[in-house]
Amino acid sequence: MTNVEEGTLLWKPDKKRSQHSKLFQYMKWLNTEKSLSFHDYQSLWQWSVDNIEDFWESIWKYFGIKSKNPYQTILSTHKMPGAKWFPESTINYTEHIFKERKENHTAIIHTSELRPKEEITWKQLYKDTAKMQQTLRELGIKKGERVVAYVPNIYETVVVFLATASLGAIWSSASPDFGTQSVIDRFKQIEPKVMITVDGYQYGGKKFDRTDVITSIQSELPTLEATIAIPYLNQNPDISNLKKPILWNEAVQSKGESEVITYEYVSFNDPLWILFSSGTTGKPKPIVQSQGGILLEHLKALNLHVDLGEDDRFFWFTTTGWMMWNFLIGGLLTGSSIILYDGNPTYPDYNAMWKLAEETKMTVFGTSASYLTACMKAGVKPGEQFDLSNLKSISSTGSPLPPEGFHWCYENVKEDLWIASASGGTDVCTAFILGAPILPVHAGELQCRGLGAKIESFDDHGHSLIDEVGELVLIEPFPSMPIYFWNDPDGKRLYESYFDVFPGIWRHGDYLKITNRGTCVIYGRSDATINRGGIRIGTSEVYRAVDQVKEVSDSLIVDVPLDKGDSSTPLFVVMKDGYSLTEEVKKSIKNQIRTQCSPRHVPTGIYEVSELPTTLNGKKLEVPIKKILMGKPIDQVINKGSLSNAKALNYFVDFARKQTLS
Repeated sequence: MTNVEEGTLLWKPDKKRSQHSKLFQYMKWLNTEKSLSFHDYQSLWQWSVDNIEDFWESIWKYFGIKSKNPYQTILSTHKMPGAKWFPESTINYTEHIFKERKENHTAIIHTSELRPKEEITWKQLYKDTAKMQQTLRELGIKKGERVVAYVPNIYETVVVFLATASLGAIWSSASPDFGTQSVIDRFKQIEPKVMITVDGYQYGGKKFDRTDVITSIQSELPTLEATIAIPYLNQNPDISNLKKPILWNEAVQSKGESEVITYEYVSFNDPLWILFSSGTTGKPKPIVQSQGGILLEHLKALNLHVDLGEDDRFFWFTTTGWMMWNFLIGGLLTGSSIILYDGNPTYPDYNAMWKLAEETKMTVFGTSASYLTACMKAGVKPGEQFDLSNLKSISSTGSPLPPEGFHWCYENVKEDLWIASASGGTDVCTAFILGAPILPVHAGELQCRGLGAKIESFDDHGHSLIDEVGELVLIEPFPSMPIYFWNDPDGKRLYESYFDVFPGIWRHGDYLKITNRGTCVIYGRSDATINRGGIRIGTSEVYRAVDQVKEVSDSLIVDVPLDKGDSSTPLFVVMKDGYSLTEEVKKSIKNQIRTQCSPRHVPTGIYEVSELPTTLNGKKLEVPIKKILMGKPIDQVINKGSLSNAKALNYFVDFARKQTLS
C-alpha cells in the first residue's frame, strides 16, 4: 500500500469538463438572471451561505419547482430549531420525479443475486406507479398516513415509494436483513397502515426466508391493515399469515381506470418520509423530513454537486435501511438512470461491483469508504479487468476515505477520474460536505462545503477554526433538516440531539478540519475522539495508520477515561486470514501510529479479535464499546437489534470484566 500525504493534488478537471458541468451552467444562469458573477467555487459558496434566502430561492427558480400555491415567504426565521421554508407553498415530490421525462429512456436498471439485469423505461415506471397509487388509495391510504416497507433495494420498492409520496402519505423502510425487534422498534413508533414486504432474500449466495419474521413483526403492529407481498425468494410464497395480503402482480394490474397519477399537493413542510437513526443506544430516533426540503436539497446536491444529467447512470451500493437509498432515488429527479443492486457487494469476489459497472455502463459509482479500502487491501485492479470507459466519478461516504484510498482509485481504477468523498448523514439525508465538478481532488480531502450549507468548525468555546480540527457545526437553517422527530411533541429529543451544546447552532457530532483552500477533512465522530496529553485526533487517523500494516484487516480504537484525568487507549484488530497478532506485528502497528499520528497516540494495548461489531449499515461501534469498557451495562449502551453481528460484543463484555486498563 502506497503511503500518500494528505492534501496531495491528484486530479484536476479539464476546461471542457468544468464548463459542461451542471454547476458551471448554474453559475452562468446566476450571471444572466441575477447579475451575479463568481470567479471560483469558494466565492459562490460564500454568497450562498451569506444570502441563504436568495440562494434557496434561486434553486427553486432554476429547477422550476411546481407549486399549486405560490410562496410568499422564503424562510420564516433564521432561528434553529423552528425555521420553516416556503411555508405558503404546496408541492408534490413525485410530480417532480416524472416532470418532462422522455418516455422511452431508461429510468431504472436493477439486478440482484436473485434476478438478472433488467432496464425499466420511464413509461413503465410511470404506469406501475399509477397502478400502485390506485391500490394504495383503495386500501385507504391518505395524506399523512404511514406506509412501511420491509424490502431490499429492488425495483418494486421504488414504485411503492413514489406512489406513497404521490398521495402525500409518509414512507419508511427497513432492509430485510434487520432483525425482528429492530424492525418492531422502528415501525411500531410510527403506527403504519400498510406494509410492503418480500418473503426473503439472498446474500452472499445464501437464502434467507423471512416469512416467520414478518409474521412476528406484524403481530406487534396493531394499526396495520394490509400487506403488499412481493414474491422474491420464492415464486409462490405462503402469505396466508400476513394481514390482508395482496400479491404484487395483483397490486399493479390494470383496474380499468386511466393509468394516470394524480398528485396530492401538500405543504412544503409536510412529511415525505421517516428515517431512523442506527439505534445503537436505545430505540432508533424517528427523523421526519419534509417533501419540499428533500426535493430542494436533492435537486441541488444531485445536479450541482454530483453533476447528474439525462445521460448518466447513477449507482450507489446501499440497502433500504440506509439514507443513501433515499439519496439514490433522488437521482431520478435529475432525469438520470439509477442502478439498483441487492446482494453482497463482494460476492462471489471483490470484482462483483466493478463487473456491474461495466455491464451497466455506470457513470457515477457510489459506495462506502470501507468498500474501497477493502478492495485496496485485497489487491483488486478493476481498471485492468473491466471496461470502465463510461465511469466518470467515484463517490464515497459512510466513513472517511484515507488518502491511500484516493490514490488506489487513480492507480487501479482509472487515471481520469473525479473522486468525490462526501459526509453528511441520516439527520439531513444528504451530504453537508461533498464534491464539485469544477474543483481539483486532493488526497484525503472532501472538495467543498455544500452550497447553502453554512458549515464551520468550532472549538469548545464556539470559535471558528481554519486549518485546525474542531466540531462540525451548521449555523444557518438548511431545508432538509428534520422538521421534527415522530412522537416528540415538545421537541425536547430533537433539541438534545443537535442544539444543546451550542444553543441555536446545529452540532453534527463529527470532527472536522476546514483548510485554507476551502477543502475539508473528516476525522470521525467527535464523541469518539482520542485525547492523549491534551492532543486530540480523530479515530480515522489511527485507522489510516493501522491500514498500512499488511497483516491487519480492520481495527477499532477507543479512549477510555481513567482516574486522575488519565485515559487508556486499547486498540482491537482483526487479522487477515493466515496471520496472527505477533509481537512483530504489534511493533509494526505502534511504529505506524507513532510515525503517522504521534508518539502520544500509540495505543496502551493491542488486542486481537475475530470480528468487530458493526451497525446494520456497517459502521463501527466506537462510542458503545467505549462505554462497555467503562463498565456500563450492555443493555444501557447498545441495542443489539441494531447490529449486524451482535455476538461480536461478547468479547468486549468479557474484556471489560477481566482486563484492568492502564
